[in-house]
Amino acid sequence: MLVARGVSVTYGRQVAVRAVDLDLSAGQVTALMGRNGSGKSTLMWTLQGSRKRVRGTVQVEGEDPAELGTDARRRLVGLVPQTAADLLYLETVADECASADREADAPNGSARALLDRLAPGIEPGGHPRDLSEGQRLALVLAVVLTAKPSVICLDEPTRGLDYPGKEALAQILGSLKADGCAVLVATHDVEFVAQVADRVVVLAEGEVVSEGPTARVVAESPAFSPQVHKILGDGWLTVDQVVAVGALR
Repeated sequence: MLVARGVSVTYGRQVAVRAVDLDLSAGQVTALMGRNGSGKSTLMWTLQGSRKRVRGTVQVEGEDPAELGTDARRRLVGLVPQTAADLLYLETVADECASADREADAPNGSARALLDRLAPGIEPGGHPRDLSEGQRLALVLAVVLTAKPSVICLDEPTRGLDYPGKEALAQILGSLKADGCAVLVATHDVEFVAQVADRVVVLAEGEVVSEGPTARVVAESPAFSPQVHKILGDGWLTVDQVVAVGALR
């Protein structure tokens, strides 16, 4: 769905992303991991087309997002930033949904239908900034998904979410996979990665230092290994795996 080759980004003389190759496939969740300052957010904005690259190519379904206008770009790559509320600027939830419909040239009620699927029961007349973290994230996702992008990028989406909120987000990502989207999630949350990701790409100082199936990559470094793996060893990543085996016995 997305093919990036040799992508490099600089800030003045500082190299933020160095010669990154990345493939994102339909129906797959890829986790982008690395310490603060490793280049995760910069890479996401570059893939989306808003951040200028100095070298390399990005193709999404044969097109370069950086060469497209805002609306066309949004239909290729949807990006939810670290602070989801940054994309919310109107007075009511209903206004945000209606605006999303207009900007995406979608039928009236499209964004609201997506929101009801992601987080049912949100009052249309409520102010977006009065919502919980999880509800705001769901609203922003509904706004972004109304444009029906092929690729979805989420930057630290679990920040501020409690366990029920993370579980709801995991279900949302599962739905996106089932719909054939390619999903990229930048996160420090190793437990969440173990739960939702099919593949992991690890950045350090702007370079890819490890990539592959989740079970292999998270086991390579104690820094990215979930607690279940640390306790039980190879083959174990999540509590759900342990519960499932216990149920069979």
